[in-house]
Amino acid sequence: MRVDAWQLADIPDQAGRTAVVTGTTLGGLGHHTALELVRRGARVVLAGRTPERLRETGETIRAEVPAAELELLEVDLADLGSVRRAAETATAYGPIGVLVNNAGVMGTPRRLTTDGLDLQLATNHFGPFLLTGLLLPQLLASKDARVVTVSSNMHRIARRAPLGDPRAHGGRYAKWQVYGQTKLANLLFTYELDRRARAKELPLKALAAHPGFAGTHLAANGQYGRSRGGLATILDASVKAVSQPAAHGAWPVLMAATADLPGATYVGPGGLGELQGHAQVVTSTGLSRDADAQHRLWELSEEATGISYP
Repeated sequence: MRVDAWQLADIPDQAGRTAVVTGTTLGGLGHHTALELVRRGARVVLAGRTPERLRETGETIRAEVPAAELELLEVDLADLGSVRRAAETATAYGPIGVLVNNAGVMGTPRRLTTDGLDLQLATNHFGPFLLTGLLLPQLLASKDARVVTVSSNMHRIARRAPLGDPRAHGGRYAKWQVYGQTKLANLLFTYELDRRARAKELPLKALAAHPGFAGTHLAANGQYGRSRGGLATILDASVKAVSQPAAHGAWPVLMAATADLPGATYVGPGGLGELQGHAQVVTSTGLSRDADAQHRLWELSEEATGISYP
C-alpha cells in the first residue's frame, strides 16, 4: 500500500497561533520554517543575535507574504544573560504554541562563552534548554504546545553524552566530536522533556527534527564566523552545490511542528542516508534513547543554567 509523503500542503491552518523560531538568518532553515508558518497564518517571532539580520529576514518574508505578522526578538543563545532578557521581552507575546529551537553553530574552534561554557554546547544545548524553560509558562498557556529542537545526523558520531563538568575545559579539543555531542544532547533533551510533560499530564509535546544535508550557512559560519567573504564564500558555495536547498531542509522541522505526531518523534528526510528527500519519521541512536543519560543531562543542564523546570 502506498502512503503519500508529507508535503507543505499538509500544514494545517496556523491562524491564532504564535510560533517562536530561533536562528532565522536569511536563507537558512529558520527563515524557511518561519516563512511557511506565516503563510498558514501564524504570528511568528524571529529570534536571533543580530537586529540587522532579523530585519533582513523579516523584510524578505513580508515581500512574499505582505500580511505576515512578525515580531523580532534579539537573543544570543551562547549568552545565558541574553537568553533571560529575551525571555522577559517575550512575555509580551502571550501564549506560545510552537517553539522551534533551530539556532546553532557547527564545528567551531574551542571558545568559551561569558558564562564559562563551551561555545558549541552553550549555543546548541544550554541556551535552548534555558530558553525553553523560561518560555514554558507561555507554552503551557497555549493548551497545545509543541517544542521542536533541531538535531542532526551528526548525533551518530557521538561516542558518549556530554555529562562531564560543563566548565572543565582541559585536554585536546575535538570540535566535530563536541558538535556531535551537542546534537546528541538535543535528542536527550527532547525525549526527557516529552517524558516529563507526559508524566505531569502537561499540554506539551517535544519532538526533534534534522534537515539532512541542507545548503545553509552553518558550515561557513562555524569555520569563519561569517558566510560571505574570501574562503567563507567558497565553502558556502561548495556546500550548496552538493546539498539540497535549505527550503527542503526545513520540511522535517515543519512536519515536526505541525503534523499530527506523538511526542518524542524524530523527523528527517526520507532519502538515501537521510541526506535529502521528503520528510518522514526516522530513528535515532540507542545512546539518544538512554533514559539514564537523559536524566543526568537534564540535572546537569539545570545546574549549569540556573533554572529548575516545574
